[in-house]
Amino acid sequence: MIQIKGIAASQGISFAKAYFFNNPKLEVLEKKIVNTSEELLKLDSAIELSRRELKLIKEKTSEMIGNDKVNIFEAHLLILEDEEYIETVKTDIISKEINAEYALKETSDMFIHMFESMNNKYMKERASDIKDVSKRIIAHLLGVSLPNPSLINEKVIIVANDLTPSQVAQLNHKYIKGFVTNIGGKNSHSSIISRQLGIPAVVGTNNITSIIKNGDFLIVDGTAGIVEINPNNEILKKYKEKKEILKKEKENLYKLSLLKTETEDNKKIILSSNIGTLKDLQEVKKNGSEGIGLYRTEFLYMTKGELPTEEEQFNIYKQILLNMKNKSVVVRTLDIGGDKRVPYLGYPNEMNPFLGCRAIRLCLKEKNIFKTQLRALIRASIYGKLCIMFPMISTLTELREAKKIFEEQKIILKKQGYKIAENIEIGAMIEVPSAAILSDFFSKEVDFISIGTNDLIQYTMAADRMNENVSYLYQPYNPAVFRLIDFIIKSAHNENKWVGICGEMASDPIAIPILVGMGIDELSMTSTSILKVRKHIKKLKFSEMKNLSKKI
Repeated sequence: MIQIKGIAASQGISFAKAYFFNNPKLEVLEKKIVNTSEELLKLDSAIELSRRELKLIKEKTSEMIGNDKVNIFEAHLLILEDEEYIETVKTDIISKEINAEYALKETSDMFIHMFESMNNKYMKERASDIKDVSKRIIAHLLGVSLPNPSLINEKVIIVANDLTPSQVAQLNHKYIKGFVTNIGGKNSHSSIISRQLGIPAVVGTNNITSIIKNGDFLIVDGTAGIVEINPNNEILKKYKEKKEILKKEKENLYKLSLLKTETEDNKKIILSSNIGTLKDLQEVKKNGSEGIGLYRTEFLYMTKGELPTEEEQFNIYKQILLNMKNKSVVVRTLDIGGDKRVPYLGYPNEMNPFLGCRAIRLCLKEKNIFKTQLRALIRASIYGKLCIMFPMISTLTELREAKKIFEEQKIILKKQGYKIAENIEIGAMIEVPSAAILSDFFSKEVDFISIGTNDLIQYTMAADRMNENVSYLYQPYNPAVFRLIDFIIKSAHNENKWVGICGEMASDPIAIPILVGMGIDELSMTSTSILKVRKHIKKLKFSEMKNLSKKI
């Protein structure tokens, strides 16, 4: 019985056995062999196992996230059928009298190097596919299991060093009851997605993978940031009671789902949802959301092995707008970089990705990707109330260039005979201090402002929100942060523009009274937080909160 303390990343309590999600080290050594026929049979068997596994993964992934997201596994299966690749491995086994795993590694490295050196993005992507496939075959040859969440068919709690946002997004919460990691912070994208999916999570435990054994029984308390390993009956009973209390509190909150959000003295505030996929719309409606304040479109790009087409994007945007009827839907244009990587784009690793070519910077560099997304959005605009938001704007030049491309695509689409809504709102996401300080100028050139507090805090405090070693500097309540937010709100209101907050601060019970007092128009958060925040705001008096925010 051991208790481990970490960072409370996603609320809730779960009970299940531990499932290690750590990639094993595949040590491949050259060995001379006598019986080449036996080695060839071993190779054929490993290839067949890999084929069966990939087909199952493809099938499970299709069930969870749709048929259009399984292209990567089709590519992997094709590699297993590639005669040149497989025959080269077999020739090496026979001619050099070496073991299958070493022959496979040598051949794979040769093909990987060949594809990576080609000046063609598509061919470079094939190198990544060969790496994945060869790793799978080698694992089977060595008798080592590779973890894959889509193959899990029993209730487990994932234990890992870290999980990428795309891995978390694909977790099937029918079976995945929680996760625990060595590293990470409360405001990492993985933690944000876990809250969105309603999966309890504890991160930043430092060394939990070296303490837990596969199959250990765990309790994850994502509210307190505690992991109990092989607890006794008394502790188990205590957590079961706590879970029941939380369940009843949640049931009582649902009574607020049909009510508007307003303070005791009738100051109205819009509570909207942050979403990442179509599946999230169920929680949006269930929790009485008044709109979509942030649709993270990057997951359209991160869960595929290739860029989503204009038609694919159009159909998804159309469905979201139709589902939300005439409620506002704020769509953030492609925001990748930092901890959100898209390998098939072929971008090299950067020394400091959070300050590198990401978000609007990448879109203005890769204009064809940007134009495709804008075309899909503009075409979908007739199906609801669309707002388009550009992320990580640092300068007015960036904003103006993004708006110019948007206007150009509107003109092109009109000439092509498409119907387009005339009331598409354009907004800037303020998350960089330079933009915050110049928000009086930005407010003149947009229809709305959305404050991305997660990045605004980390850039203002120069503290990486993913790094637990400087987590003490990630200070949402620092006066510097509140001064910037206050100035942004005043600047926008001076131009009669509305302001929303779509970072984690939007659902923070300590920050909410101050933000209400500053006159915030909209708070956008994970759908599961909306009812708690609505209950909180209904107990506040706007007149008192105005005085409080002035003192703060």
